[in-house]
Amino acid sequence: MADNARAKRLADLIREVVAQKLQRGIKDPRLGSHVTITDTRVTGDLREATIFYTVYGDDEERAAAAAGLESAKGILRSEVGRAAGVKFTPTLAFVADALPDNARTIEDLLDKARMSDEKVREASAGAGYAGEADPYRKPGDDEDDAAE
Repeated sequence: MADNARAKRLADLIREVVAQKLQRGIKDPRLGSHVTITDTRVTGDLREATIFYTVYGDDEERAAAAAGLESAKGILRSEVGRAAGVKFTPTLAFVADALPDNARTIEDLLDKARMSDEKVREASAGAGYAGEADPYRKPGDDEDDAAE
């Protein structure tokens, strides 16, 4: 079993090699400049690597990029093996990164919260106190209540 530092170094190397190869070496039009490698993780035994990527574009372009990455998997794995110099080249699995979608969802929720806060602010703009301006009793107020 390899240590975590070695797996981390191999993951960093895989990310760099795959990104460079996608940018310069693969001529597939589906994998143009709109594919970004965001993260890479390698298992502890250095046998499997998961590569997370994002695609700038709509769902059709995402599906085309996923098909292009699957077709280029063999070329990318051989390039990783050449660069890594390990006994066994890890198998590559490409996973679409959910981070941009999660960020978009959070931004939408924050926008809804801002709109709700603005509505509350507008509704309370001309409002006054329900009772007195100072709802707390003062020491002199107790004597007034006893006199009545």
